[in-house]
Amino acid sequence: MNVKIIIDSTADLTAEAQKRVTVVPLTIRFGEEEYIDGITIDSHKFYEMLIESDVLPTTSQANPAVFEEVFAEAVKDGSQVVCVTCASKLSGTYQSAVIAAEDYAGQVFVVDSQNIALGSAILIQYALELKDRGLTAEEIAWKLMQKREKVRLIAMLDTLEYLKKGGRISATVAFAGGLLNIKPVICIDGGEIRMLGKARGSKQGNNLLVQEIAKAGGVDFSKPLMLGYTGLTDALLQKYIADSATLWEGNCENLPISVVGSVVGTHVGPGAVAVAFFSADGEN
Repeated sequence: MNVKIIIDSTADLTAEAQKRVTVVPLTIRFGEEEYIDGITIDSHKFYEMLIESDVLPTTSQANPAVFEEVFAEAVKDGSQVVCVTCASKLSGTYQSAVIAAEDYAGQVFVVDSQNIALGSAILIQYALELKDRGLTAEEIAWKLMQKREKVRLIAMLDTLEYLKKGGRISATVAFAGGLLNIKPVICIDGGEIRMLGKARGSKQGNNLLVQEIAKAGGVDFSKPLMLGYTGLTDALLQKYIADSATLWEGNCENLPISVVGSVVGTHVGPGAVAVAFFSADGEN
C-alpha cells in the first residue's frame, strides 16, 4: 500500500524532499495582511518584510479542516498516511491534525516531532527513507516516535531584538545584549525552547555551537542532518561551517542547507544559524 507523508509548513525541507510530501500551511499576518506560508509568501519576501516592519508579525496554526481535506484525499486514493507536525508544546497544529485523524483510525498516523524547523525536517527526511524501504505507515510512525528523542536542534541567534519584540525578554536585557554583542545559543529540548548559553561575538558563538554538539553526543552521520539560516543571506552560516570544518570533513561530502521559514523566523529574526542532527550517543 502506498504511504503518503503529510507535514506542516514549519518544517524546512530541501527542495528535493519538498516534492515528496504534502504540506499543510500555517498562516502569517503582518498587520491587516494575511499570508499563507509557502504559498502567498516565500521566505525571501517574508524576511524582506520582517526587516522593514516595525511590528512583529503573528502566526496561526493550521486548523483541523485543512488536515481533514488532505487526509480524505489521501485515503480516497487508497493510501496510508503518516502526518508529522511541529512540537505540540510550540503550536496547536499537532492537536489539529489529531482531531482531523479521528475518523481515519488505522489509516492516518499522526506524529508529534517534538521539534520544529530543521529538527522536524530531518525526522521527515528519515520518514521518507523508511518509506523507500517499504515500511507501512504504522511502522514508520512507530519508528519516528522512537527516533525523535535522538533529534537535536541547536541554533545561535544574531540578535535579541525579535525575542524582545515578541515579549520573550525585556527591553533592558535586549539593549544590554546588543551593546555586548551577545549571541544566545538555544536548543529544542522535549519540544520546548531552552537556552544553552551566551557568547560574545559570532566566533565565540560558533565555538559554543561546536561544544554543544559534542555535549549532545555528536552527530550520527548515518542519518539525515541539516544546516540552516534565517534572513536574506547565508554569510553567517558559511562562516560557521568554515569555523566548524573538523566536524564535517571526512563525514559528510555535501551539507544539506535550508533557509529557516517564516514561522520560526518571526521569533528569532534574521542572522541565526542552526544545525539539526541525530545524536550518535547511545543505542541507534
